[in-house]
Amino acid sequence: MLALFLSSSSYPTLSFLSRSVTLNLARRTTLSALTMSMNLKTHAFAGNPLKSKTPKSTDPFSPTSAFESLKTLIPVIPNHSTPSPDFKVLPFSKGRPLVFSSGGDANTTPIWHLGWVSLADCKVLLASCGVDLNEDSLVYLGPKLEEDLVYWAVDLAEDGFVSELGGRKLCFVELRTLMVAADWADQRAMDELAIAGNARALLEWHNVSQFCGSCGSKTFPKEAGRRKQCSDETCRKRVYPRVDPVVIMLVIDRENDRALLSRQSRYVPRMWSCLAGFIEPGESLEEAVRRETWEETGIEVGDVVYHSSQPWPVGPSSMPCQLMLGFFAFAKTLDINVDKEELEDAQWHSREEVKKALAVAEYRKAQRTAAAKVEQICKGVERSQSLSTDFNLESGELAPMFIPGPFAIAHHLISAWVNQAPDDVHSKQQAGVSLSSL
Repeated sequence: MLALFLSSSSYPTLSFLSRSVTLNLARRTTLSALTMSMNLKTHAFAGNPLKSKTPKSTDPFSPTSAFESLKTLIPVIPNHSTPSPDFKVLPFSKGRPLVFSSGGDANTTPIWHLGWVSLADCKVLLASCGVDLNEDSLVYLGPKLEEDLVYWAVDLAEDGFVSELGGRKLCFVELRTLMVAADWADQRAMDELAIAGNARALLEWHNVSQFCGSCGSKTFPKEAGRRKQCSDETCRKRVYPRVDPVVIMLVIDRENDRALLSRQSRYVPRMWSCLAGFIEPGESLEEAVRRETWEETGIEVGDVVYHSSQPWPVGPSSMPCQLMLGFFAFAKTLDINVDKEELEDAQWHSREEVKKALAVAEYRKAQRTAAAKVEQICKGVERSQSLSTDFNLESGELAPMFIPGPFAIAHHLISAWVNQAPDDVHSKQQAGVSLSSL
């Protein structure tokens, strides 16, 4: 930063240079401290308990060993003894995991859980869809050593229907609905959401990678579904699960008291969020933040500071899992020129406006409504309700704007900025930074 100032063709006075460097260092110090002191719980879809450690290949819980055990078990189902480790399978239908709901009454919110089934039940489910169970049908998710279990996922490849199994009413539910219905204060709920997200991403990737991108031949699963390989002996290309990186940024003005929020036409009414965009080949993360901000709003960005990241497996099936990389970005200009092909609108909002939007949005009410919807689906009585109707003022009037809920990284970027003291950038301690301390 100092080198850039000193290489300018018109040299500023020393006092101006000191103030400029002070302000920029203060901004970096403030946001870096903010990022480190967040103490956030793990983002939705992150913190998968099955992915914490991958066992060695010789371990019976490893993908290789579990796959070999699976091959020996499938031909003798259901006349097989209980193996160690045992296997549980999570069925999916068109990207929707099997779940059941429990605990709901007049005074409590129902809770959904993943509908794990045994290998024998999995074989029956596949047979009902006209498919024979084989070892390549399943995708390895990971083990729980303390439960002596290895978990798998399977795609029924068509509209599956499971009304009841083991005394439980089960149903296939959209992952995005489960995301909103998950209680973010409940660690088990967040663990199950992360497992379902990882499973959906892997299964959707298998669906979109059935042919080799190099020669067009069929691909087949390897390493218990953790990768694929081209079937052509002259090609044998290895294919690994796809991840699409996306930058998502909260753009802040120079005084650190306004944030730039945007709307897309696909958003529910009155929702505003951060800017976001895909990273292009040969581009750094910081360059992507600056380019996307400029392309969508015409605003130039200077400093870019990393906040956190979140896997996002609820996008279109053509992109099985996006990785959201969150940033704070300081604007160098303020005039907005919205690209109407990308955005419906973009506006500067004061800290107080955004703080009020966070305060009046009834995220817990939306979570309870979604949880009740999952219960209704499992009972066979689905009811539709717009999510935006749950973000109202206490008087019953519609809130003028609301921010995405705690399941989205945008929420945490915005709330982190809102809860930062507005004059932090200009605090006396930070103002003491000068050239002599560089």
